[in-house]
Amino acid sequence: MSTDFQQARVALGERLRELRESRPGGRLTGTELAQQLGWQQSKVSKLETGRQTASAEDLKAWAEATGQPDLTEELLSRLRGMESHVRSWRRQLASGHRPVQENLNALHAQSSEICVWENAMVVGMLQTADYARHVFTRYADLQQSPKDTEDAVRARLRRQEYLYDGTKQYRLIIWEAALHALVCPPSVLAAQLDRLAGVVGLDTVEFGIVPLSASLKIPPANGFWIYDERLVIVEDWHAELWLDDADTVATYRRTWATLRESAVYGSDAHGVISRARRALNSTTA
Repeated sequence: MSTDFQQARVALGERLRELRESRPGGRLTGTELAQQLGWQQSKVSKLETGRQTASAEDLKAWAEATGQPDLTEELLSRLRGMESHVRSWRRQLASGHRPVQENLNALHAQSSEICVWENAMVVGMLQTADYARHVFTRYADLQQSPKDTEDAVRARLRRQEYLYDGTKQYRLIIWEAALHALVCPPSVLAAQLDRLAGVVGLDTVEFGIVPLSASLKIPPANGFWIYDERLVIVEDWHAELWLDDADTVATYRRTWATLRESAVYGSDAHGVISRARRALNSTTA
C-alpha cells in the first residue's frame, strides 16, 4: 500500500472523527455511532484511525448518522481521490478484463519509454493469444469476474502494435522463473517461448532475462510498469497501485535499474529461453 494512500486514509479517518464529535445534535461516542449504524465498535475505530478503507456506503451512512448528509459528497470525493491510486480488481473487473486492457492501451499510446519488471509470467506485451487466453481465464476465476476472455485477448494483442512503433522504446525484464511457470498447457508455453525468442533483437525492444542462477542485489518481488517519468503501476492480488509522485517513481526506477544489472541480453537471453524450452520438452517427453 502506498504511503500517499495511507496518508489519505488517515486524513479521511480524522475527518470522520470530526463529523462524529461535531454532530449538530451533540457529540456521539464511537460506541454510540456503531450501535446506531449496526456496526461493531471496532469498525468505527479502524475507520477513524486509517486502519480500514471506508466504502462509499460507509461514508454515506456516517454522514447521515452524524446529522450532516450535506457532507456526503465531500467524503465521497476524498474516497475517489484515494482510489485513483489504489484501483481494486473487484471494481476494475466489474465489466470484465477488456475495459482494463483498453485503458492500458491508451496509456501506452501516451508513453514513449516503458520499463517493465515481471517475475511471475510472460509480460503481457509479449504474450501469444493462447497464453493470454489462459491467463485471463484463470484470473477471472480467481477474481470471480465476468469472463470476456476473447474481447480481452483482442485488446491485449492490439497493444502489441506499439512494439513496432519507432517512436517508442520498451525495456522489458523478466525473471527466468516466468519461462517455466505452467500457467497454461505445455504446448501453449512452448509456442510462447518461441515468440519470446523472436522478440530478441527487435530495435524498439530491450528484452532482458534474469537467470535463476544470477546473483541478485534485491529480491525479485512483484511486477511493475514504469511509464516515462510520470507513473508506476504495481500489481497486487487485490488491486493495482497507480503511483505518480516523483519520489515513488524514482524509487521504482532505481529498483528496475538494480534488477537490470542481473539480466542477460541478446544471445545470452536466447540461451536462457532455449534452456527453458529444453526443460519443457523433457517434462513432456
